[in-house]
Formats: sequence, C-alpha cells, structure tokens
Amino acid sequence: MTPLVLLPGMMCDARLFGPQIAAFSGRRAVHVAPLCGAESTAALAADVLAHAPPRFALAGLSMGGIVAMEIAAQAPERLAGLALMDTNPRAELPEVQARRAPQIEKAQAGHLRSVMRDEMKPNYLTDGPDRQAILDLCMEMAMDLGPQVFIRQSLALRDRPDRQEILRSVTCPTLVLCGREDALCPVERHELMHALIPHSTLTVIDGAGHLPTLEQPMPTNAALAAWLETTDDR
Repeated sequence: MTPLVLLPGMMCDARLFGPQIAAFSGRRAVHVAPLCGAESTAALAADVLAHAPPRFALAGLSMGGIVAMEIAAQAPERLAGLALMDTNPRAELPEVQARRAPQIEKAQAGHLRSVMRDEMKPNYLTDGPDRQAILDLCMEMAMDLGPQVFIRQSLALRDRPDRQEILRSVTCPTLVLCGREDALCPVERHELMHALIPHSTLTVIDGAGHLPTLEQPMPTNAALAAWLETTDDR
C-alpha cells in the first residue's frame, strides 16, 4: 500500500484529518506533516520531503494544498498521487496580502484568538449540525499552535508563487476536491485546477464549506479511497 502524507491547512494540525486517519491508517501508513517551521512554501515543502517516505500519495487541504503544489514542483518523481482539497493555485491577491500585516500585528500583541474568531473562522464552514463543534476544534488547533506559527504561515502564504504552470505538468493520479459552499476557495478555482491537470478527477462535496474532511467525512473519505486505489496501482 502506498503511504499517505497529509498536509493540514493554516493553523490546523492532525485533528483536521481525524476521520481520514481513522479510515485509512488500518491498511496503510498515514503521516501528517506539520507546516510550522518555515516562512516560505518552498522551505515548508523541502521539510516535508526530508521526512516523507521515498514515494507517497500526497493530500493537502487549503495551505496544505499550496505546499503540496510546491512539492509537485520540487520532487514530482516522488509522488504516487496528488489530492488538492479546498485550495488555490494562484499567488495571493494584493488585497489579501494587505490584510496580513494587521493580522500579524494583532497576533504579536496577544490577540490571536480574536483574529481567528473574527477574521478567519467565519469563512471556514457552511451551516450544519456540527458547525459549532468544528469551529471550536479549529480554535483549539490554532491556539495550540500559537502566534509564532501564525506569523510564519501568514508570511509563507503572502509570498507564495503562482503554481498554475506546475499543475499542467502533473502526471500522477490527481484528485481535486472541495466543499460546494467553500467561500474561501470556491468551486470555480477547483474547476480551474481540474482543467489544468491532465486526467484529474474533480469531486465537489455537498453540504461542506472549506473543511469537508470534518464537515462531510463520509463522502470525502469515499473520494479519497477511490483516489488512493489508483495510487496503489502505480
């Protein structure tokens, strides 16, 4: 079985993938790589590669997907498969970049909780019965990671390169997946990635926003399981 490496989104840890770890770790090695130790996507990708198995299936959500695209640029030969979830292949827009400095200043001043509560978490989820529990988990993950990780990740996202051309060169089995109600990385962006990546599969998860791994784990796991089967054939 191909090992699976999971890359979490900004200010998230392995808990973002709790349902996926439970579903897949019984049959294959599952690794969650933290994205905490560098201020650039290139350095974060290099760190993941330094600790990953020689060949692996790679799934990243949001910031994790952005780092996954960087890994595809640095070491495509090591990828048995690629899953890009609720993410963005483009460089950051100037208006989004402009919001980073005030957020960083607030985090440095001890106000990370308010930044997450007021400026980030409202964009994450669609309405659903588990919304509050998932938001609470997101806050726990963010506060456990702390302000220095927030600052490093903010800088990495602000300065990331456009990776659309890299996607044109991807040849491994690729899943592009998103929640239908994702306001942060909308469906159209995933349709773009699907169009760029030859022979990719696009799956849109109903009843989910930016975090389908937690909002709708069953259909998300079904899509990931079908993708993982294709990586095992290689």
